[in-house]
Amino acid sequence: MTVRQDVHSAGIPVLCRACEARHGGICGALEPAQLVALAKTSSKRQVEPGSELIGDAEAIETYANVLAGVVKLTKSLADGRQQIVGLQFAPDFLGRPFSAESIVNAEAATGVSLCSFPRNTIERMIAESPGLERRLHEQTLKELDEARDWMLTLGRKTASEKIASFLLMIARHADPTADEPAQSAVFDLPLTRAEIADFLGLTIETVSRQLTKLRTDGVIRIENNRHIVVQSIARLEARSGS
Repeated sequence: MTVRQDVHSAGIPVLCRACEARHGGICGALEPAQLVALAKTSSKRQVEPGSELIGDAEAIETYANVLAGVVKLTKSLADGRQQIVGLQFAPDFLGRPFSAESIVNAEAATGVSLCSFPRNTIERMIAESPGLERRLHEQTLKELDEARDWMLTLGRKTASEKIASFLLMIARHADPTADEPAQSAVFDLPLTRAEIADFLGLTIETVSRQLTKLRTDGVIRIENNRHIVVQSIARLEARSGS
């Protein structure tokens, strides 16, 4: 992997300088001295698929940047029923600043790499850095826009369009280091067929049937059941009804 160099690299911790996620994440809004201070309290870790990162209504002690992988966000009802309400990708910020407890359950849908830092450290930096506050505000608005788009997908799109929209979402996040929108994508499905069905409000049989149709039509290739090759993102977008 090529490490990007820029005119601001002087004074930046080596660990941060080699981190591709910082250019698009919240760390991109910090000055070198702030990155040094944050690096002193941060830690990187690898998380296995299926591991809980934070529980619903759990006290928040740390925040994290998603460096790689996919995080699944869910909400639970009192009787134990659970609904997938979103996915997070690199370089998304995992956590809700200034909240005492989490309002969702976060779980590693795939192997996930995280850079974690104490809650009080990042909240102090938010107060000191308008750029950081703006970056977090922009991410919040982006997530709001994505949630509204997903409401349209669930409420109005056909089963075929729902599956194409789901694949398109993952394809667009497949390479967080890309400077330009990708024309093609290769990725592993972060969810099982049953989880995709739950996320999209479909049956497992419908999910499998629509994936097969996209493969038969040459829009995607499926290898080993979960490995997806999208040769033309524009073609997949056309099938999504967007």
